[in-house]
This record gives sequence, structure tokens and C-alpha cells, in this order.
Amino acid sequence: MNNRIMIKMMARGAMIAGIYAILTISFAPISYGPLQVRISEALTVLPFLWPEAVMGLFVGCITANFLGGLGIWDIALGSTATLIAAWLTSKTTKPWLAPLPPVLINSVIVGGYLSLLYNIPWWSTMTYVAVGQAVACYLLGLPLLHLMLNSKKG
Repeated sequence: MNNRIMIKMMARGAMIAGIYAILTISFAPISYGPLQVRISEALTVLPFLWPEAVMGLFVGCITANFLGGLGIWDIALGSTATLIAAWLTSKTTKPWLAPLPPVLINSVIVGGYLSLLYNIPWWSTMTYVAVGQAVACYLLGLPLLHLMLNSKKG
């Protein structure tokens, strides 16, 4: 891989990280807590297109969770959930499957620690997070992915 392509990939990953962090923090009232819809999670479909989006999402999530989250729980576990989900998304083969890993992984991992932090039953927080993720990833992310796929063709 030549230097120009590597620089382009690094820049794209950095832009994704920055946009993720800015969106999460800008919408902080709905980005954190047991009832959340992280608008930034719409970007979690991007690893379907670009492998560099995996690290971009991870860095963006760490940044957002460090600046406005629930401390070490969010920084360590929430960011790891995003990393796992982004990597799995990069392995999907159909666009409609791209939002599924973030919905499933975050509902289990984030739902798990939010249950402990807020003393809410795990099934409840898992459901809350899954619904919020589905809104962000399917209602916002999937149209974004289709838009990106169509613009790539044109």
C-alpha cells in the first residue's frame, strides 16, 4: 500500500473519530445513561465500507466517553463494545446486516454495566440500549450507508 493511500485512510479514520465524538457530546442529554440514543452510533455502519472506520469509531468513542460518559465503565467497556461491534460490522457482507453488530454488542455490554450502575434489571437496560441502538443504527445509519454506497457507484 502506498503512502498516499495510507494517509487518506488515516485521515478518514481521524475524521470519523472526530465526528463521532462531536456528535456524542453535542447530543449529551440523549447520549449517556440507561435510556439513550447516540446519534453518533449511525456512523457504526461505516466499517462496512472502510476498514479504517473501526479504529476511528473506537477512538471517537473513547474520546466521547472520557469527556462526558460514566467514567471508567464507559471508557473501558463502552469503547470496547464499539470496537468489537465495528470489527464485526467490517466483516458483514450485506448492507442490511451492517447495523446489527452495534445493536447486539452494545445492548449486551453497555446494557450490562448500565444495569449495575443504575441498579436497573439487566433485561431492562439491555432492551433500552437495543432500542436506542436500533434507532441510531437502522433508522439513521442504514440510510447513511445506502447514501454512501450510491455515491460510491456514481
